Amino acid sequence: MYWEIGHQLSLKQKEGWGKSVVENLSKDIQKEFPGIKGFSSRNMWYMVQFYEEYCRNEILQPLVAEISWTKHLVIMSRCKELQEKQFYILATKKMGWTKDVLIHKIELKTFERFILGQTNFEQTLPENIKKQAILAISDEYSWDYTELDDEHSEKELEEALVKNIRAFLMDFGPDFSFIGNQYRIEIDGKEYFIDLLLYNRNMQSLIAIELKIGDFLPEYKGKMEFYLNVLNDTIKLPHENPAVGIIICKSKSRTIVEYALKDSTKPIGIATYSITGTLPEKYKMQLPYTEAIAAKLSNLIELSSRK
Repeated sequence: MYWEIGHQLSLKQKEGWGKSVVENLSKDIQKEFPGIKGFSSRNMWYMVQFYEEYCRNEILQPLVAEISWTKHLVIMSRCKELQEKQFYILATKKMGWTKDVLIHKIELKTFERFILGQTNFEQTLPENIKKQAILAISDEYSWDYTELDDEHSEKELEEALVKNIRAFLMDFGPDFSFIGNQYRIEIDGKEYFIDLLLYNRNMQSLIAIELKIGDFLPEYKGKMEFYLNVLNDTIKLPHENPAVGIIICKSKSRTIVEYALKDSTKPIGIATYSITGTLPEKYKMQLPYTEAIAAKLSNLIELSSRK
């Protein structure tokens, strides 16, 4: 309804209607239908903006009815770039974000963190789950809810995430569930412990997470490959897909990550974390070209269209 009203007002505006006409129309509607909400002059001008911004875009227009009006208003008011708007509409639909969660995700620069993600999933995962896996990994996670000091241990970080497990799982999406922390595996009489083990119901994959409070080191990849081999051989059920690894460090060199993952045959993503909600300035300089962003968003478009 708001789309159609915006369409009609946009046409009338081009025919010469001025602001006063819309102001009067708003008053007439509210007089005719006492107590009706959503027809203030301000909201009606939002309807015009809504229609004019979306009507000429072949991706945004079909998504008009997929999320609520209040969420569209949040996106229109807080996002400037077309691809940024596209991402938040699709992600809100796919992840089921509430208005408050959507605002929080925008404030955390989730779009930028998503676009910059570093994984080898395209080369290592089956076709039926690779796109879902790519969407599940952010380049940086903001864990301001942990209330940790700048100086903290890996154990303290892990305990804080487990304590806030609901918020932690929201970073990944609605299909993730928590299996356990310090998950024990045993090989040849020796015990090993995976920091966090998750499960993705839609992908039907185990997700192993290793936490590091320093820089990413290439040898972390080898340890993760070992964990994934063990999970696939001893824990994974016959109908499930290969286990996926995520190494989350305090910082990383993007070039070192690229070389570390170059010839790996196991699906691994490398991310960083911060304990504040601020995206580092350096990230703004690292955003890829428009074509690269469009290619990554295509995964989200395809997955969202399935529901």
